Amino acid sequence: MSYTIALNFEDGVTRFIGCKAGETVLDAAYRQKVNLPMDCSDGVCGTCKGHCEQGAFDMGDDYLDDALSEEEAAEGQVLTCQMVPSSDCVIQVPVASTLCKTQVGEFHGTVAMVEALSEDSIELAIDLDEGAELAFLPGQYLHIEVPGSGQHRSYSFSSLPGSRRATFLIRNIPGGVMSGYLGGQARPGDRLKLTGPLGSFYLREVTRPVLMLAGGTGLAPFLSMLEQLVQMRADGKATDTPIHLIYGVNKDDHLVKVGALDAFAEALPNFLYTTVVVDEASEHPRKGYVTHHMDAEVLNDGDVDVYLCGPPPMVDAVLKHFDAQGIVPQSFHYEKFTPNQAPSAEEVA
Repeated sequence: MSYTIALNFEDGVTRFIGCKAGETVLDAAYRQKVNLPMDCSDGVCGTCKGHCEQGAFDMGDDYLDDALSEEEAAEGQVLTCQMVPSSDCVIQVPVASTLCKTQVGEFHGTVAMVEALSEDSIELAIDLDEGAELAFLPGQYLHIEVPGSGQHRSYSFSSLPGSRRATFLIRNIPGGVMSGYLGGQARPGDRLKLTGPLGSFYLREVTRPVLMLAGGTGLAPFLSMLEQLVQMRADGKATDTPIHLIYGVNKDDHLVKVGALDAFAEALPNFLYTTVVVDEASEHPRKGYVTHHMDAEVLNDGDVDVYLCGPPPMVDAVLKHFDAQGIVPQSFHYEKFTPNQAPSAEEVA
């Protein structure tokens, strides 16, 4: 028996390690050359303290209260030198990856497909090299180096974690480095360098109703999350907790991957989605912004986990809307993206 442990460092780097049955996270990390903070390794100093966001584990009782208080333990704080997982886990490590003598992963693959889905968005599929295992948490992103440019751009996965074929929704920006490559130069078989995974925007354990808010190509991470939920249902780990996605775009023909959303709604009985178009000339039945279509039912009196991914104006508008309405979600995770920049993830608990 072995468990997968995601170590999320404060500089945004995620490193996945395997942990054997009965093995502590600290020992597993050192075995795989990830030097987590440590002074004593006996549960005395508290140097190896982190926060377990997901998963089951045993901490035993062979550690000092000075190293980890009851209050800290109740909040999910752990000592990695004492923590023995009994499931896959996600742990926040409060130091930079470089201080632990590890770094972001590097992968290579080939262009498998480039498809213009609309004037606004392009889908890119990359087949990873044989033997490459690109693990990530659904919602995370990576850097893709643009061939011949010496530059990279950052995109969220839209595919299932662990798949040999990774897919991405990319905004088509006139004059953009990546857009120019995909629109005129990219060919199947082109070699690409990828680095990642990165980011703190990812699907947490679903324990209460979930509201997903997507703007334009900000739909990508939600496709990955929904793929994961379908996989969990196939594995008998499904949840019946309601999940509602509101997907907003500027124009009618900017709505993409609707067929995929229909398939998710078919596969996940607890999933519903709503599409919204900004353009006043649109004949779409729901016009305006996502904030115009968040009714009381989906907000569940604040007992809801909100995930938001879109351009900065959309993110700012949702934040202002929640503040104006006095809405305080149980947890709120959001990622804003701008052209030529990596996504910026924030969390409000």
